[in-house]
Amino acid sequence: MAAKLLATYKEMTHSPSNHRFMSQIPNLSVKCDTILQGDCVEIMQSIPKGCADMVFADPPYNLQLKQDLFRPNQSQVDGVDDHWDQFEGFQAYDTFTREWLSACRRVLRDTGTIWVIGSYHNIFRVGAIMQDLGYWILNDAIWVKSNPMPNFRGVRLCNAHETLIWAKKSEKQKTYTFNYKLLKSDNDGLQMRSDWYFPICSGPERLRDQGNKLHSTQKPEALLERIIRGCSRPGDVVLDPFFGSGTTGAVAKRLGRSYIGIEREQAYIDAARKRIEDVIPEFAHLHEEPPKPERVPFKEILERGLLRSGDSLFIGKKRIVAEVLPEGLLRSNGFVGSIHRVGAHVLGLPACNGWEHWLYWDAETNGYRIIDELRTRARNLRAETASMRIDNSIV
Repeated sequence: MAAKLLATYKEMTHSPSNHRFMSQIPNLSVKCDTILQGDCVEIMQSIPKGCADMVFADPPYNLQLKQDLFRPNQSQVDGVDDHWDQFEGFQAYDTFTREWLSACRRVLRDTGTIWVIGSYHNIFRVGAIMQDLGYWILNDAIWVKSNPMPNFRGVRLCNAHETLIWAKKSEKQKTYTFNYKLLKSDNDGLQMRSDWYFPICSGPERLRDQGNKLHSTQKPEALLERIIRGCSRPGDVVLDPFFGSGTTGAVAKRLGRSYIGIEREQAYIDAARKRIEDVIPEFAHLHEEPPKPERVPFKEILERGLLRSGDSLFIGKKRIVAEVLPEGLLRSNGFVGSIHRVGAHVLGLPACNGWEHWLYWDAETNGYRIIDELRTRARNLRAETASMRIDNSIV
């Protein structure tokens, strides 16, 4: 079955009539879904300008390790001591960083964005250089590792996170891909936050060579899935200048995107190619924008008894208070209107999504909850009612 699915995918992606799966890059002198071997700066300077919809970069961290690390039982830690992570000093690292970030900016489309991940050793230098080059930072996100490596010597905090920077090409760039509703749907109907909890790569997902880790900084596929799903569309081209073990390519293929990988090390390229060949695309991701949920008027929240007339709603936990009126409106300091109009009025904004700003007091949890949760409960009650009607008709 898996082989049949993969054959179907190959037939679809190679069909000249199907351009939803495979992005067509203007004047392309390099194929999509390929790994280019060599120096990433030189290669990005030679491929067409604006050929990537998104860049994900996991550059060397420049860890500056001076000695081997050992656990309390004297077994050696398999840390990042690869030759590609070693630089003569900060100046050499900064020069390298400026060169590859400049090259990335060249290959990004004018509607594209870039994600860069790093540790405390390098991410602050990377961020400053990005701003110097004209990138405009949209967010930083924190990957909190649920199973981090401990600090064996006990002389520092356990380093349990890495930082990601998400940026567009310039401050003036008005358009970029951000699948807000999709990420919100992935997050149980709540806005996706910037603190992401994923375990480090382990188990069968971790590529190994004779029992040892093939790549010392292999990232978990779940992390790349959130980034690629959130900031690209099916058929888009994702470029990774430090391709390593091929996580970006594997996830891109599974999600119906194309990829361009750049890597120097032959061992990594061989492993990445085999890994990606075994990936079966998930066709559901071709139409992954979630359907719009049924509209729920605020008055229905009252009709279903989820709130009552006279209840209080809050913004900022009691700093702003409004009274719920029986007709499904709010009143705050004499101003009456919908949850949206009153929210915009009290916040001094031209517009406001009241569902995402007003809080109610939940006696069951003894805490403030966002009223958008009540809208979800109302939809669930609708579904239960519809199901009961179906059951009764069958009887």
